[in-house]
Amino acid sequence: QVQLVESGGGLVQAGGSLRLSCAASGSFSTINTMGWYRQAPGKQRELVARIFSDGTTNTANSVKGRFTISRENAKSTVFLQMNGLTPEDTAVYYCNLISLDRSSRRYEYWGQGTQVTVSS
Repeated sequence: QVQLVESGGGLVQAGGSLRLSCAASGSFSTINTMGWYRQAPGKQRELVARIFSDGTTNTANSVKGRFTISRENAKSTVFLQMNGLTPEDTAVYYCNLISLDRSSRRYEYWGQGTQVTVSS
């Protein structure tokens, strides 16, 4: 059973910073992608950033230059450093893990979500 535990959300003023963490536990392939998605009220869940096991990253245009994703493979942990936050960044942030087994079967897991609220 794979579990993703997020931490670091909260309330911050516009222009402030937060750092989200997500620790994965359980059994999964080392060939994996970890990432962060977010969902604001009334909107669809969207990709914020993801990082592949080789360190390659993808970051949404809306947060480029402000958010940085990183990972610590030894601890199966992914981080999202969020700087220059704006009220538009207010959302529930979800950690995501996608892994491939030796037969290239895809497994996807989600964290429970952590609320990020940015006040103006």
